[in-house]
Amino acid sequence: MHPVTTNPLAKNSVEFARLHRQGLLLPNAWDAASARIFEAAGFAAIGTTSAGIAWASGVPDGQRLSLAEMEREVGKIVKVLGIPVNADIEAGYGDTLGAVADSASRMQALGAAGINLEDATGQTAAPLFSLEMQQRRLDTARRHAPTLFLTARTDTYLLESGQSAQERLDETILRGQAYLVAGADLIFVPGLGKSETLLVLSRAFEGRLAVMAGPGRPPASELLSAGIQRVSIGPSAMLRVLGLTTRVAQELRQQGTSSTLAAEALSFEQAQHLFHQG
Repeated sequence: MHPVTTNPLAKNSVEFARLHRQGLLLPNAWDAASARIFEAAGFAAIGTTSAGIAWASGVPDGQRLSLAEMEREVGKIVKVLGIPVNADIEAGYGDTLGAVADSASRMQALGAAGINLEDATGQTAAPLFSLEMQQRRLDTARRHAPTLFLTARTDTYLLESGQSAQERLDETILRGQAYLVAGADLIFVPGLGKSETLLVLSRAFEGRLAVMAGPGRPPASELLSAGIQRVSIGPSAMLRVLGLTTRVAQELRQQGTSSTLAAEALSFEQAQHLFHQG
């Protein structure tokens, strides 16, 4: 539930919530250029990919960037777009409730429409925050950034929680329902593959489910038609760009030619137009 406000930044969050109610295909950008390309293609909103931003900054994924560094990169994306931006803030850049409050409030101040907050700790011994702690973290984010659309990500499937598929499903349902009670607007479960599991979770969360598209998974249109509210792509586009750049580098180094450079490339003028100042 988002407060009614005339604040133009908060209106972005209201629009972002509305887009979810009609079903949202959300591409994930890693810098201002990729964000503008997605906007120019006609997408109604974009998300960031923390992995892509980390790689573009020269570090591995997994909260290796500081909050200040992530804030700077998200700020660049928000600045060049006229559509809502959902910021992936990983686990909040700190284990304390104060760190979560700081991360959420700073993203709201930047003009982000929403955030993802995950329950993965990055620790081998305890890979997920306890259910109670993650509820408190979500409640803290909601209280300190009340206008943001709050997505609770659970990594039960990515980390293969539980001793069986049924245990994993049961834990995911338990966590997702608890996170919604704690103030989340949506539950994001990356790593899902089977269509029947997607549908079970969608029913358990009353449609308030976000998943990732990808090879071996149903098309985004099918997922949205099934009542899932959001489908994103994570770092997939960034990985494709890295793959293309790898082929360019190999061709240039090994053959001294550059035919790969011409494949599907924008012209200089097209790239300039992405940031046309009027």
